[in-house]
This record gives sequence, C-alpha cells and structure tokens, in this order.
Amino acid sequence: MPSDRKKKAAATKGKPKAATSKAKPEDEANAQPDEADEDGTDTDGTPMMSANVSVANLEALAAASKGVKELSVADTGRSCTGVLASHPQSRDVHVSSFTLLYFGHDLLVDADLELNFGRRYGLLGPNGCGKSTLLKALAARDVPIPKHIDIYLLDREIAASEMTALEAVMAVDEEKTRMEQEAELLVQMDMTEEVEQRLSDLYERLEALDSDLVEVRAASILHGLGFTKEMQLKKTREFSGGWRMRIALARALFIDPTMLLLDEPTNHLDLEACVWLEEHLKKFKRILLMVSHSQDFLNGVCTNIIHMQKKKLMYYSGNYDQYIQTRAELEENQMKRYKWEQEQISNMKEYIARFGHGSAKLARQAQSKEKTLAKMVRGGLTERVETDKVIRIRFENVGKLPPPVLQFTDVAFGYSPDKVLYSHVDLGVDLDSRVAIVGPNGAGKSTLLKLMVGALEPLDGMVKRHNHLRIGQYHQHLTELLDPDLSPLEYMLKEYGRDLGEEKMRSVIGRFGITGQTQTLPIKNLSDGLKSRVVFAWLAHRTPHMLLLDEPTNHLDIETIDSLARAINEWDGGLVLVSHDFRLIGQVCNEIWEVGGGQVRRWQGDIQSYKAHLKSTHAALDSRKDLK
Repeated sequence: MPSDRKKKAAATKGKPKAATSKAKPEDEANAQPDEADEDGTDTDGTPMMSANVSVANLEALAAASKGVKELSVADTGRSCTGVLASHPQSRDVHVSSFTLLYFGHDLLVDADLELNFGRRYGLLGPNGCGKSTLLKALAARDVPIPKHIDIYLLDREIAASEMTALEAVMAVDEEKTRMEQEAELLVQMDMTEEVEQRLSDLYERLEALDSDLVEVRAASILHGLGFTKEMQLKKTREFSGGWRMRIALARALFIDPTMLLLDEPTNHLDLEACVWLEEHLKKFKRILLMVSHSQDFLNGVCTNIIHMQKKKLMYYSGNYDQYIQTRAELEENQMKRYKWEQEQISNMKEYIARFGHGSAKLARQAQSKEKTLAKMVRGGLTERVETDKVIRIRFENVGKLPPPVLQFTDVAFGYSPDKVLYSHVDLGVDLDSRVAIVGPNGAGKSTLLKLMVGALEPLDGMVKRHNHLRIGQYHQHLTELLDPDLSPLEYMLKEYGRDLGEEKMRSVIGRFGITGQTQTLPIKNLSDGLKSRVVFAWLAHRTPHMLLLDEPTNHLDIETIDSLARAINEWDGGLVLVSHDFRLIGQVCNEIWEVGGGQVRRWQGDIQSYKAHLKSTHAALDSRKDLK
C-alpha cells in the first residue's frame, strides 16, 4: 500500500548501511538485454523507458556510469564523448567536455550539458543544428547518465495493437518493477541526502501508479489530449498515426519519468489540446527537455532555455521572452567590449609601428604596449557578435481579383449523408482576407480547406471560385511527395523546367534558407525542417493568389516561422490558416472561424481571447467532481 511505502521511507532515515548483496554469477550470465532499437524505441515501435535497473548494486551502476564514455553507433551515425561531472547519486545531470557528432559532422564540441532536477528546459537552435539528435543521444545513453535516472523520449507514435487507448497508457508493469527494485536497493544504502531524495521520489511515483484512482488519472490525461470516453476504449490499431502519437504522449505523462524528452510535442495537437498540455507541463517537477517551435508554448512551460549555438550549449534563466531580452543585453555588452578592445588594439599597433624604432624612451613605451597587446591576446579577446541568419522568404505579389474570390453559400458537408460535419455555411474569402480556422481535431478544419480547393464536393450548397484564382495549398504530407533522391535544386528544375537556368533557381531556393551545399544534397539527407522549406520554395514559385496553409509550422524553427509571418504580411494575396501556433495566428490573421458543433462561425475576438476561453473551459471541466 502507498501508506506502507511512506512509513518505510520514514523508517530508513538515519539507518546504517546494510551489507550489500551481490548478484550471483549465474544470474548475470542468464540476464538478457532488453530488445530495443538504437533510436530509443522498443522493437514494436513504442517509446521506451531508457533506464532499466538490474538487481546489481546501484553504487556499482553509478561507478560504471562515471568518467569518460565514448560510443559510436554505426546505424544511427551518432558519436559522443563526455565526462559525468555531477554526483553519481544526484538527481541532476552534469556532463562536461561533451562532444556530439553526427555522421562525422560536429554538432557540439567540448560543451557543458547541465540538466537540473525540477527545471523545464526549452532547447532552441536553427533547423539542422542537431536538436533531435541530442535528444536521441540522451535517450540512448550515448551520454554518461546515471542508471537511476530513467529517461523517456517521445519521438514516435505508440504501436498499433489490440490494446485500447486507455490500456496502452496504463501498461507500465515494467516501469513499476524497475522502480520497486531500485527502492529495495536504496533502503540498503547510507541515507545520504541524495539517496533520501531519490527514495522519496520513487515512493511518490509508485504511489501514483498503485493508487485506486490510477485509471481515472490515465483517463484524465487522455481526455485533456482530446479523447472522448468512447475513443479511450477504442483499440490503438483503429487510430491514425497522429492520434497514436497522442496516446504515446499520454503514456509519457502518465509514467512521469525522471527525465522527459519531448520533440515537438504540439505537432498533431489542436489548439485546445495545446492549451491543456501547456497547463499540465507547468506542473512537471522533474527534468523536462523539449524542442518546440511554438514561442507561446515555450513561454508558458519553460523555466530555462538552452540555445545550441556555435557548437556549444548556452544557458538562460526564464522563459522564451526572457531569453530574448537577456540574450539581447548580453550581445549588446559583448559588442561594446569587442569594439573597445579593437580600438585599443588598433591604437597600440599604430603606436608600435610609429615609435618602435624611434628614440630610446619612445621605443621602450612601444615595447611596453607590445607586451600589453600580447597579454590581451593571450587572455582571450572578445569575439564579434554573430547575428542569427535571417531567412528572407518572399511571395510574389499577384495583384487583385474582383470579389467574390471564394464563396461558400449554404454549404453542408459530411463524409456520409447521415454524418454531417457542418451545414448552412455562408462565408467568403477574398484576397485581403487573413483567416485562421480553429476547432478540435476531427471537427473538419482540413476538410474545409479541401472544399475550398475542390478536392471535395459539398452535400448541399455551393462553393464558388473566381475563374482566374490560383490557390497554393500546403499540408503536412507534402514533404512525402518530394523525390528523395533528387537535390532541392534538381527537384525545382524538374518541376518548373530549366528555362530559368540553374543560377536563377539557386537564387529562388536560396530565399528560403536553402543555400550552399544544402542545395545539392539529396532531399532524403535533409532535416524535416529543410524539407518543409523546399516545399515552400516550390509553392511560392507557383505565384498563387491565395494560400491555404494546414499546419505549416511543423518542423520549422522559430526564425523560419517569423520569416514566414513577415512574408505573408508583405504579400498582397489571401490567406486561410490552420495552425496550433497561437503566436503565428496572432501575427498574420485578423479573422477567426471556429469549427465545431455542426457549424462554422466567426469568433468574436482575437486569438488570445480564444486561448483564454479554452483555458476557462478546461478549468471548469477540472472542477467537476463527476469527471474525477
């Protein structure tokens, strides 16, 4: 019982260390390693708990994890070196002299990795800098992390199986066994502060997994991520990949690991689920390290920011906005220091050159300045501030078309006549429109875009398009249609012919941050973010009058999203946007359509008022006793 665990924890305080038991040789010989892919997932494709504590003494495990570790995995292309600098029994992780390579390319060189218990970190950096590779290296324990720190990396959906969504979330027997074994070993150790903290944390987690309310807690997490009671009882094989990713996320939150690694957790979520997840992660009290392109989400969740810059890890206290302010102040001071040093160096060099061969007195002074200059150089000079590369995305202006450009008249649609998604839709989009479509997943947001382009026909009513209207549509699966064996340059020349010439096409795709060697690499070797940029370059070159963008920010870094927003605001065409990024919507949209309840209606307010509405709805549901 949980209460027994608490009593046991209290009884261990001040207890002398018992004789340690050693595993029998035959037990060690018979032990089988857990089958797992090298990317941190079980062989069935589900995210795994990366810490598997055997019955060997934890002190031996800690000793084994201390010191320098080097691992090269041919299949993953990763190679790491690093030294564990934190106490082997600490809940904090500090690895010094940390170097990370990917297929021989340096991502980090002699960096310091520091992750402290109770902190929630946002990991930032441009597309291709190695953020996802770093998360995978941590999960696979390429880095020397003590075994008692269990790690959960969420980077793919849960496997399709006969288990229900609720059962899949609660399938944590392996984790419970591991924690129980670790607790049994801890009570045999000296009750140092570190051991006592770890033991208390283990009992708290075991209590949460043993509680009579365990099913209620799992159901509550699924509900927050958009699962109705009926959906929770559906088999996982009946869900799409996006919904199975939500189940995997729910399981990660349910397990509550010591170190939780999230790679773009808001992808596949609607705005309502994003709001719930933000509120939930605010309460996470262990180690959270996440990659996210959403500034709004980073502001709401993070206590610290880590910036991957110039092959180092730079640390900032506070959320994203505080990071921006602090970084700007530091760079301003650095630039002042750099200019002052350069002026001093210039003056000293001028003096040395002018008087170095003059009178004895002047020569001595020149010699003194030469020594001062050498001392400055030996002590290390301030580097010039290197500003982030700004990508200048641009859409060609297309002029005006007389309204109505795209008009819905009394439209009804459903994938079958007995299951109508919405009816009596009377709305229009013109070239000066900036519309965001919001609503829960499954309400029909993407379906509405398909009706606009004519990919679907309404059950009733009419969708009218201007005869000369060119629509450019972006959706999440366009990158899958790229030829993986072609380079971005070859793909664009193939799609649009070679009339423009290679140099002109290089300039076209260069505007989207695809420059240098990246232009000639096979698309299959590019990061997801760079693949998305190729799609945007292809889309922009079609010079559309209207853009229909369905989750365009997935896999883009923050700088590219800001550049996309600037390009849209400078462009004279129409926009319809489906996105889970509150900040992007606020940047580019002045009209909001809400889909749900069989209707499509205008929201009377901006996107922040809609977010406040979602928060209040969640708070009201959380207070209802019948849902607990």
